[in-house]
Amino acid sequence: NQYTEEEARKLGVVGWVKNTSKGTVTGQVQGPEDKVNAMKSWLSKVGSPSSRIDRTNFSNEKEIPKLDFTGFSTRY
Repeated sequence: NQYTEEEARKLGVVGWVKNTSKGTVTGQVQGPEDKVNAMKSWLSKVGSPSSRIDRTNFSNEKEIPKLDFTGFSTRY
């Protein structure tokens, strides 16, 4: 959504988010480790104004040689 996209742009990370049919959000974030960690913190503690965060689960974390995305988007 727009709040997540704005936060990602502010922090300088790229990737995407998508709402699932189960009422959860999935996505991918790429960027420098400190920026990704800042985004993870925002997703865990703040999120969109209308969201309720019960828990977050980050997986498949790895170093990559280059970014796969040029910006941050919401997928539908």
